[in-house]
Amino acid sequence: SPESLMQEFGMYLMDGETITTGFKLIRDVVIVTNRRIIDFDKQGATGAKMRVDSINLSSVIHVSAETSGFGLDDSEINISYITSPYYKANTGVSISEKKFEFPKKYNIQVLYKQLQEIAYENHENLNK
Repeated sequence: SPESLMQEFGMYLMDGETITTGFKLIRDVVIVTNRRIIDFDKQGATGAKMRVDSINLSSVIHVSAETSGFGLDDSEINISYITSPYYKANTGVSISEKKFEFPKKYNIQVLYKQLQEIAYENHENLNK
């Protein structure tokens, strides 16, 4: 729940930032706030070491999803986002992609829809 995620990861939020949804993956945690996607990558044997990375929602330009099938397949959401400091650079825009893998138990359709709506709005705003 957003409340339990807030208790555990609230110290990483910016002032005025609120958690809209979150997922505990196999070891990692992905949180979506009103401003960004935060990826908590737990490392090492104990998971005590952790890398925190975030993607500003305003930079998301494309989202794709792959739902799990039969067997051991996991679901995936791939996000393409702008990494350049200026989104409308005349010299070209740098883009990166991040893949999130979700266990079969999660229904990723709601998250996909939420992120796709953001990507569409960003695309429209960039191309006005």
